[in-house]
Amino acid sequence: MSKREEFLSGERPEDVALYLSESFVDGEGDGLAKHGESVENGVILVVEGDQGRSVFKTATGMDAMGFAKQAMGTDGGIARDLSGGDCPECDGEAEFVFAFAEEQNDEVGDLYAEGDVIHAYGYCECGTAYSEKWVTDGET
Repeated sequence: MSKREEFLSGERPEDVALYLSESFVDGEGDGLAKHGESVENGVILVVEGDQGRSVFKTATGMDAMGFAKQAMGTDGGIARDLSGGDCPECDGEAEFVFAFAEEQNDEVGDLYAEGDVIHAYGYCECGTAYSEKWVTDGET
């Protein structure tokens, strides 16, 4: 099972996942692409939380948690495999996605009582930040 599959099934709650479109990895040589999983329009990295937030800031120029707070205000669609997203404002492509998993928490209730939850935040080429969260099915 790949790191991404483990992350998406809720088995890596200490990690974060990053999708970076080709525009972010072009010119990087083997840098980011070498450490991630290549997908159709970019690369996905699954790394330890602090390191992932640092990579995110270096690649995008944004603070990961500040970006997540901004994106929470707008519902959008994030690909369940984290390979992009559907902007709620235009037909543009996701430039990047930042995601983390939260373990099931019966005390919180609602979605969190149903299982591990993936929180994902996308940024469109038009400048719109958006988010989506879902319960993992425990497998990919």
